[in-house]
Amino acid sequence: MLRQLLERAGYEVVEAPDGAVGLALYYEHPADLVITDILMPEKEGIETISTLRKTASGVKIIAISGGGGGRLNKEDVLLSAQAFGALRTLAKPVAREELLAAVQETLMP
Repeated sequence: MLRQLLERAGYEVVEAPDGAVGLALYYEHPADLVITDILMPEKEGIETISTLRKTASGVKIIAISGGGGGRLNKEDVLLSAQAFGALRTLAKPVAREELLAAVQETLMP
């Protein structure tokens, strides 16, 4: 859904099923912005954000989460994402306008 929304808004999007694949794709084709979910298989979002901050410190990152699957509430998860380097965080469900505004603001120089 996010990919389609962003493509309709004119953005070029590369999609990955998890953080490990996302990092590999990023290193092959660096992007201006990375949007990551926090809870993913293989490599979770916090680890993905931390790795990007160490290896591609200038990348802009937006983190999205619906919660910790019973372990943590979404506010705590999103605060952790900011602590590790996400510039913006969004709680699921994300409204179309909210996502597009966050992307536009994050990409501004």
